[in-house]
Amino acid sequence: MKTTISLSTPTQLETESLVAVVLDHSDPAQKEKNKDAKPQLKLATGDTAVQSVANDLLASGELAGKPFEINLLHKPAGLKAKRLLLISGGAAKKFSAYDLRRIAGTAARTLKSRGIRSFAFIAPAGIPAEEAVRAIVEGALVGNFDPDYYRSDRKDQKIDALTILASGNSDQAALEKAANEAQVIGESQNFTRDLVNEPSNRMTPTILGDRAKKMCAEVGLKCEVYGADKIKELKMGAFWSVAQGSDEPPALIVMRYEPADAPEKPVLGLVGKGITFDTGGISIKPADGMEKMKYDMAGGASMIGAMRAIALLKPKVKVIGIVCATENMPSGKAQKPGDVQIAMSGKSIEIINTDAEGRLVLADGLYYARRLGCTHLVDAATLTGAVVVALGYTNVGVFANDDALYERFHKANDQAGEKMWRLPLDDEYKENIKSTIADIVNSGGRWGGAINAAMFLKEFAEDTPWIHLDVAGTAWMEDQKPWIAKGPSGIALRSLVEFVKSFAS
Repeated sequence: MKTTISLSTPTQLETESLVAVVLDHSDPAQKEKNKDAKPQLKLATGDTAVQSVANDLLASGELAGKPFEINLLHKPAGLKAKRLLLISGGAAKKFSAYDLRRIAGTAARTLKSRGIRSFAFIAPAGIPAEEAVRAIVEGALVGNFDPDYYRSDRKDQKIDALTILASGNSDQAALEKAANEAQVIGESQNFTRDLVNEPSNRMTPTILGDRAKKMCAEVGLKCEVYGADKIKELKMGAFWSVAQGSDEPPALIVMRYEPADAPEKPVLGLVGKGITFDTGGISIKPADGMEKMKYDMAGGASMIGAMRAIALLKPKVKVIGIVCATENMPSGKAQKPGDVQIAMSGKSIEIINTDAEGRLVLADGLYYARRLGCTHLVDAATLTGAVVVALGYTNVGVFANDDALYERFHKANDQAGEKMWRLPLDDEYKENIKSTIADIVNSGGRWGGAINAAMFLKEFAEDTPWIHLDVAGTAWMEDQKPWIAKGPSGIALRSLVEFVKSFAS
């Protein structure tokens, strides 16, 4: 999708469709008193000609002003645009870049479904110009993605060109820089979604490693992909215990971003769970919904996508990306409940549930990252159903062993506009993962399941500052939304990139 910044007046721009945001300026207190009061709807633009086109409709009382309410006007009088698309952003007082990103995605999905290939978006005046440009570009790119790769009747529907109309007194060079950076982020998020979207017969650990190598070659990253022999040589007993049940060979993917002008420290380690299909192993999952388990490598995919964006944005900080990729299969070779495995760190692990496999591959991935010199760690994984019970499908569960690192990540997360919520890691939870035969168990029981899993990972991060992202409820959109297709979301990539950039500033 080609993106252009324009300082032209909306009235004069020739485009297939002009998009404007509608905001409700009603007083919330008055609205609460009078439920039947009409919303006070206004366009988020100072262009009087565009406002005049929409005035009658906005004043009619026919619109509720609820978020994502859509109206498409054809041949708008006084405009050179062929159409005017009005999308409601809800209450003006609450409207933010987070909302704008979703409105831009809604615009892209609405127009492309009608066969429209290009549009122009009026940047709302209430949001700082560079922030608005980033949100619009990222949102439109995310909205432009559809997962129906293998449908024989797939329609070629996509937005080819986006123009963002900024106010005439904006710094165009700064806005173009913001747009270019947002393009990298949005394209990398879609690259991540592309990896997650593939079915497991077309995204084996080997294929995931090949895709990572190809991406790294394109953007100038160093990349090594190791197989079973290296995993055994490194004594990654936890990782291998999951891989041993599958006929598909595992892949240990190591990506390095080492700019010459970066300081020796810090070295950031991004570690991703790459289970390309998860049956549960001997502790097999129910058949209902198992097809979704192709998404169990979403944490690893986010790390591969984040490394792509980092390489293109070029922050002055060293980053190593590690993905532990394998299938989790039941077979005569598979590990069994009750087995004891020795992790790379030397810790012994009693296997209680073979479906608690993600934490096993991450245990060795985190320790290996430390061995490679990483001073700060972030892992991402579709780790537990328990985090979905706790937070639903809205928020990523965040865990941290270091408050200062968490605050840095939280700030980056706010800038990225992704919903995440910190959960506790109190020492009392460690009791849940104690074993009578080994150092720890890999499953601490039903209650506090997401925390128990995080406590397990903490054993391998040890004193290294570490963030754990449980994306099990957010890496897959369960339903189609106005701004995003059902399927992979690419969650955490934007926050990871902002986090990495924060060390270079």
